[in-house]
Amino acid sequence: MVMRRKGDLPTRTCAVCGKPFTWRRKWAAVWDEVRYCSERCRRHRRDRPA
Repeated sequence: MVMRRKGDLPTRTCAVCGKPFTWRRKWAAVWDEVRYCSERCRRHRRDRPA
């Protein structure tokens, strides 16, 4: 495994809160499917006005 600095990790913007979040090791296999920064945002995805 290659060591990386935190600043070199890929980032995304949360679909609910709009804040940027960084890649996590637990998301390594599903990074293409990750859309939310946290469990709280995932639970509140329906509450966001369209």
